[in-house]
Amino acid sequence: MEHTRVLAAGAVATAGVVAVAGAAAYGLSRWPAMTTWGATAQEAGESLPGDDVVGEPRYRTTHAVTIDVPPGQVWPWLVQLGQGRGGLYSYDWLENLMGLDIRSADHIDPALQDLAVGDTVRLVPEGTEPDLSMTVLRLEPPSLLLLGAGMPREEALAAGMPYPAWTFLLRPVAGDRSRLVVRFQSDFEPTPLGLLMNKWALGPVHFVMERRMLLGIKERAEAAWATLG
Repeated sequence: MEHTRVLAAGAVATAGVVAVAGAAAYGLSRWPAMTTWGATAQEAGESLPGDDVVGEPRYRTTHAVTIDVPPGQVWPWLVQLGQGRGGLYSYDWLENLMGLDIRSADHIDPALQDLAVGDTVRLVPEGTEPDLSMTVLRLEPPSLLLLGAGMPREEALAAGMPYPAWTFLLRPVAGDRSRLVVRFQSDFEPTPLGLLMNKWALGPVHFVMERRMLLGIKERAEAAWATLG
């Protein structure tokens, strides 16, 4: 029985290594398309709030989507982002397979609209290791939500964690529409494992989940706007 358990554990570990290696290989092959999905060349190349937080990022993506409602109608959905709040508007079922207890709201909750600079936005339940949470660094309704690390750079890197900034920028577009530009970037220790986990293997997963997030915000904001008309 013990031998069977050892073999099973080895198989799981091997499968994990293969999965990470596969994600990394896919990331290398599709990197430009994944890191700038939906963004124009100008949006991908321009300076945005949060760039000054990380400095020279070892990992950076800029994703964007056009939403057919004014920025003021998109903003409340951004404000209630987070685990234990309005969710992440992505693939809840996939996140919950990992025990993250994500429940993306399909309505604007007035009780979740009091976000302020210094508040914590969690990505995983409290007590989870590693503790993936971010701090509100800037909040400028209805145009800018900037999240950053909840600890100093040196502390994050020493713990083997990335030092990130996550920028949500809303711009008005002609015809009562909005352009939502989202930039995620991070610095981390450039060890082989650090590069693998925080860049090459992370890229495909981040792309799939954040693309769904942007589309989830778009779908919710447009549906809510339609009910007002």
